[in-house]
Amino acid sequence: MSMRRLFGCLLAAAVTLAAGAANAHPHVWITATSELLYAADGSITGVRHAWTFDDMFSAYAVQGLESKTKGAYTREELTPLAQTNVESLKEYAYFTFAKADGKKERFQEPIDYFLDYKDTVLTLHFTLPLKNPVKPRQLVLEVFDRSFFIDFQMAKDSPVKLVGAPAGCQMKLERPNDGTASAQKLNEQTFLNGENSNFGMMFANRITVDCP
Repeated sequence: MSMRRLFGCLLAAAVTLAAGAANAHPHVWITATSELLYAADGSITGVRHAWTFDDMFSAYAVQGLESKTKGAYTREELTPLAQTNVESLKEYAYFTFAKADGKKERFQEPIDYFLDYKDTVLTLHFTLPLKNPVKPRQLVLEVFDRSFFIDFQMAKDSPVKLVGAPAGCQMKLERPNDGTASAQKLNEQTFLNGENSNFGMMFANRITVDCP
């Protein structure tokens, strides 16, 4: 399995790009949906993601993978790639950042992860359990890449769901403003090492849930 194929290694490749003349812009595009998971007592236990990669990345990722049916891949055939993907994501905090009533919360390692391949694109499914379930009045969940190597866009239809949330909880999704033009003015070296090393926050998808 080619190391360049792997999700995490593609992210690390941004460092190599920094040495060149490439402009700062995304190299991988993801369309995402997220589900916030609640326990019976109303506490938040984790988040379930489904990330659909762009067709170019998907085509590259499956190069050389063996399958019984040409051009199709079963969940079982994609299992090794799924495992490598989620293991690589750990270094990047799974691009998922949570605050409960203003306090940072941390996640455990992903569970229930798998890849599926449909209409020539890959979708990575995984669940991030919170290390400690919380029951805040307000939860803020952000999904983004600090380096903007990956562009996360929440799906147009049903981008966020509250699963088992208490009655009265209200959810709001803030999508990032289009700052691509200003992003491209920065070269990769500035992007990764300078004061703009967290520039990706400009492109964060912010989910806010307020509960009574």
